[in-house]
Amino acid sequence: MSELALRVALGRYGHTQDLLDGRILVDGCRLEPVEFDSMIPAYRRMVRSVEFDVCELAPTTYLIARALGAPYVALPVFLSRRFHHEGLVVREDAGIKRPTDLHGKRVGVRAYSVTSAVWTRGVLSDEYGVDADQVNWIVDDDEHVESLVLPRNVSRPGAKLLDLFRSGELAAAFTRGAGIGNPAVTVGGSVRYHELLADADQLAADWYRRTAVYPIHGVVVVREDLLAEYDWLADSLMRAFSAAKDCYLADTSASLPEDLRYRRLAEVVGDPLPYGLEENRASIGALMAYSKQQGLIPTDSSTDLLFPQLATTGS
Repeated sequence: MSELALRVALGRYGHTQDLLDGRILVDGCRLEPVEFDSMIPAYRRMVRSVEFDVCELAPTTYLIARALGAPYVALPVFLSRRFHHEGLVVREDAGIKRPTDLHGKRVGVRAYSVTSAVWTRGVLSDEYGVDADQVNWIVDDDEHVESLVLPRNVSRPGAKLLDLFRSGELAAAFTRGAGIGNPAVTVGGSVRYHELLADADQLAADWYRRTAVYPIHGVVVVREDLLAEYDWLADSLMRAFSAAKDCYLADTSASLPEDLRYRRLAEVVGDPLPYGLEENRASIGALMAYSKQQGLIPTDSSTDLLFPQLATTGS
């Protein structure tokens, strides 16, 4: 039997590099990686023109696209994990003393459907009573799913979030790729700001112990027609992703900042990169609930549609 050639677009992480470099093989397949400096262009090319056979996607982007009939389905493989009690900074002159003070304020986020923002808005709603409908969300980039209809309290003024935050036209903004980058570098010393929530690591650990929710990022999707034609493909991919992850976690010499971050997370969650449907059911359910609450997917969207049984073989 000839090998199935798969055009793949995955971020290069410690737990994917053995797959991308061919040190770990996918049974019955030959991977043809297409690499990107940033995964955002890959997300858009997959969502808008289905250019890849296997692709990493932002989970919220996947939920939105799949609910609209996208011809690919997710494996329960999540390539990045992060808690979201941090990553939203407020200007000290904005009069924000508690999370509900965000009501009526202008808050910057790269795009409304950015998964980091969906998680943070969900946490702020559940834990602190913040109503996302009472916040004015300011964006400066396109949504990956172009047909997404945004809530009325989302606007795009045409200026960059960083400039708006510096000038005081934003009271708060998301950091890293969800907004203004690393503010210690991008904002400079002329603006005083702080994280909305103090002691974020402790808050996140307590939240995890109460909810078992460990926020997911970087879901792996596969063309639905390939999964239907090759009934062994999902299982082969799951085994290969799991083997690459196991090799990564076994390498205690890895010392990049991301490696150290996952070791710290392991002290809270155990396996810092859990794959499988059951292992992630609480997290998938939470992200779906938040996406419904925030008007990103229909309220009747089901887990069976978004993570069908075909894509969970081997979980």
